[in-house]
Amino acid sequence: MAKRILVTGGAGFIGSALVRHLIRDTAHHVHVLDKLTYAGTLTSLEPVSSDPRYGFTQADICDADAVTAIFSAVDPDVVVHLAAESHVDRSIDGPQAFIETNVVGTYTMLQAARVHRDKLSGDRRDGFRFHHVSTDEVFGALGDEGLFTEETAYDPRSPYSASKAGSDHLVRAWWHTYGLPITVTNCSNNYGPYHFPEKLIPLMIVKALAGETLPVYGRGENVRDWLYVEDHARAIRTVFEGAAPGATYNVGGNAERKNLDVVLGVCAALDRMRPRADGKPYAEQIGYVTDRPGHDFRYAIDCSRLQADLGWSPSVTFETGLDKTVRWYLDNEAWWRAILSRSYSGERLGLKSA
Repeated sequence: MAKRILVTGGAGFIGSALVRHLIRDTAHHVHVLDKLTYAGTLTSLEPVSSDPRYGFTQADICDADAVTAIFSAVDPDVVVHLAAESHVDRSIDGPQAFIETNVVGTYTMLQAARVHRDKLSGDRRDGFRFHHVSTDEVFGALGDEGLFTEETAYDPRSPYSASKAGSDHLVRAWWHTYGLPITVTNCSNNYGPYHFPEKLIPLMIVKALAGETLPVYGRGENVRDWLYVEDHARAIRTVFEGAAPGATYNVGGNAERKNLDVVLGVCAALDRMRPRADGKPYAEQIGYVTDRPGHDFRYAIDCSRLQADLGWSPSVTFETGLDKTVRWYLDNEAWWRAILSRSYSGERLGLKSA
C-alpha cells in the first residue's frame, strides 16, 4: 500500500539515492526535508523532481516550528531520518555543528514525530514508523578479526561518531519511554553516484583527473566495509516496510578493503576508462599524508540478521560498484564540477583544533 514518506536529508548522498529508489520503484509519495547545507544539492534529485509523488521543503531539523509545520502539511506514515553532519574530518575541525544537527536535530524530529503519531488512529497509528539511519562508526574500532553485530557495545571515537551514537540512544529512548515505533539501521561506508567529493572514492577520482596527488592517510592500512548506495536504499526500504517496531539491523556490503586498495582500484578503473595522456598509471599520483587524528583501524559489518529476518542482501559487488561509480563520475562532470566551484575545492580537512 502506498504511504506518505518524509525523508530528512533527502538531498544528500544516501537520502537522494533513497528518494530516487522510492519514486522509481514503489508507489509511495515522498517529501524531502533538507536544509541544503554544503553537502545537500537538489541536482541529486533532478531525476525525480518532476514526479507528482515527490515534494521538497527547505528547512532545518533543529527548527521545531518548521518541523511541526512540515509534519502537519505532509501528514507522513513513515519518517526516514537521514539528515546529519557526516564527515569525520569536518567533525574534528568543527564539532559544534555535529552536536547541533545530529543530537539536537534528532531530538526535534523525535518530538514532532511523537506528537504527530499521537494524533493518528487505527491502522495508521499502528503502522507509523520512525526509521533512523546511523553508522557502524558508533561501534568504535576492530582489530584484525571480528565483525560488528547488532549486540556490539557502542564505543565512538570521533565527534562525528559520538554525535551519531547520541542520536541512536535518543531514538531508542523514545521507543522505550514513549512507545514511538522506531527502527534503526547502522550501515558501513557507502559509495556510488552523487557522492559529495570530500569522501574517499569521489575525491580520488576528482584529484586523479586533475593530475593532483592522491592523498592516502597513514600507510593506507585502515580497513572499511563498502556498501553500494543503491543496495543501502533497498535495505532502508526493506526495514521500514517490514521490520518490527524497536528493531535494529546492521547493513553492510560484505566488501572489506584497505583504503590503499580502494585507491588502487579507482586508479585501475580510470586507467581503463580514461587513460592519462602520458600513458602512465594513475597510481603514480598516490602520496601518503599525515593520518587522521584517532583514525579507527578497521570496521566490518555482520549483516546476516537482516538477510535472515527480511531477505535483504547486497547485490552489487565492490568491483562492479566501483566501476559503475567511476563511470558515473566520468559521465557527469558537470555535477561535481559545480560543487567544486561552489562549496568544496578538495582541500585537506580534519587536522585543525576546534
